[in-house]
Amino acid sequence: MPKGYWVSAYRTISDPEKLAAYNKLAGPAVKAGGGRILARGGRVVAYDAGIAERTILIEFDSFEQAVAARESAAYQEALVALSDGVERDFRIVEGID
Repeated sequence: MPKGYWVSAYRTISDPEKLAAYNKLAGPAVKAGGGRILARGGRVVAYDAGIAERTILIEFDSFEQAVAARESAAYQEALVALSDGVERDFRIVEGID
């Protein structure tokens, strides 16, 4: 079964306090949903239309598990804390089996 991945590329961080509040809630929500953080906020080199800003990669055992974690009540609470604190491109992608 192909794995699922959250890919989140931040464009701007306008409110670091909201991001910090989100991080406190999102980490446990991701773990509860079966996610494993593979990359978070490390070095980034951007090409083409990319922006060298915070990038997150999280792996789940399946695409369905990744979608369910995003829709969970715990992660929704984290999104409320984040609100308009960042601008990001968030995607859930299916891996290649």
